[in-house]
Amino acid sequence: MNFLAEWSAWFPTLLEGLSLSLQITAISLVAGLPIGLLLSLMSSSRQPAVRVASIALVEVGRGAPTLVVLQLFYFGLPSAGITLSSFTSACVALALSTAAYTSEILRAGLQAVPTGETEACQTLGVSPLDTLRFVVLPQGLRIALPALMGFAIIIFQATSLCFTIAVPELLSQAYSIGSSTFNYLSVLALAGLMYAIITIPAGWLVGGMEKRMSRHLAHVH
Repeated sequence: MNFLAEWSAWFPTLLEGLSLSLQITAISLVAGLPIGLLLSLMSSSRQPAVRVASIALVEVGRGAPTLVVLQLFYFGLPSAGITLSSFTSACVALALSTAAYTSEILRAGLQAVPTGETEACQTLGVSPLDTLRFVVLPQGLRIALPALMGFAIIIFQATSLCFTIAVPELLSQAYSIGSSTFNYLSVLALAGLMYAIITIPAGWLVGGMEKRMSRHLAHVH
């Protein structure tokens, strides 16, 4: 039972790292989702230049590995005279990745809104902006919510990459303890368990929401 004593000693430090991981996740989502929504709306624009620009930004964002983006902001920008802290670099990099990936999720959600409802708005003389604000966006976001929550889990897991730019998040704290105790197996097992405590219930919640949304959409159609 020696490992329980070790875990008890390490838990407060790892909990601090977990708290920082959750902070980075929250900031990345809050900053990235509005940008993703804007990109999804731009991709449906009738102006070719706007549509092409948004698609290009999304493809570049989706094509660049998150680890490379993290390194770019933390190690690359100082070469251009711009220095960001490790925490800020992590938040900006993950927010941009969030924007690129969620733009496609949001676009699919908006396109899933029944066309009959938008046609009814046109018949009633509702302006395109009001149709978007009061009809398309509320329903599209609701449809996209399970997928967005699933992506939030992925972003939380991606915060483990932030140890490469010296962010003292959960994995970084585990490595620090491992380097001082040489007991990597035990401390990484505890870190993995702490990740699982967050991601497994969240995955169950997403699965339940997806089933509920599938029944709702089947009823609508």
